Amino acid sequence: MTLPGATDCHMHIYGPLARYPVRHGAPPPALLAQDLAAWQRVRARMGITRTVVVQPSAYGTDNACTMDAVAALGDDARAVVGVTTATPPEELARLHALGARGARAFMLDGALVPWEGLAALARHVAALGWHIQLQFDGGEMEARAPLIAALEAPVVIDHLGRFHTPVTPDAAPMRALLRLLENGRTWVKASSPYGVSRAGPPDYADTAAIARAVIAAAPERVVWGSNWPHPNAPDPRPDEAELLLLLKDWAPDAATLRAILVDNPARLYGF
Repeated sequence: MTLPGATDCHMHIYGPLARYPVRHGAPPPALLAQDLAAWQRVRARMGITRTVVVQPSAYGTDNACTMDAVAALGDDARAVVGVTTATPPEELARLHALGARGARAFMLDGALVPWEGLAALARHVAALGWHIQLQFDGGEMEARAPLIAALEAPVVIDHLGRFHTPVTPDAAPMRALLRLLENGRTWVKASSPYGVSRAGPPDYADTAAIARAVIAAAPERVVWGSNWPHPNAPDPRPDEAELLLLLKDWAPDAATLRAILVDNPARLYGF
């Protein structure tokens, strides 16, 4: 697939431990072998021209590896970084100038910010126009939805909601997600369909149904990500080009596909 401006909105770069020490566990050697040169080969194979580098949870608030990758990729790259309310405004401004456009809130093992601190984090970054990129077990969606809706920054929910217990599009947690999409400030990443799928490849039918429902509800606020190099995925790891082809099955027409890959990321990340 070749589409000028097409964007992978969720991938990670890991680097040598001696240069980029980790905060939370050591990335497996297989991830450390997936460097920037490897990513550029993957990107070319997919026909992707723009990249959003997402801070791995292992690096905590040390964004050096992520921002070095953005600098190397140039104007066609942006970042989602690890920050807290203790991050000085001057550091936020520096990261913004280098291409950061969002703060990652990874609410699983290794979280930098607890749920009770999420509102303060959103206030801390809102003045820059950043969003909160939020990853958690979507089974908690009903309970977390009021807090998410009240945040002072837009929210991008990772990995199609990441429902650890599989749900159907009419299940209560999924209905809570669709209600959030009605507020005009909630986005979803159509990424990692394999992460919680019980149906498995090649179609990941259970998460594919969620993807189609999300795209039907808010096609103007869905973006796509490969999740390369697929942290925590079992071997054999997914093929990124095949994951991108799945999006063609989820999107109802060419205009929606272009919106998800080109137009929506341009608005969200300022390309």
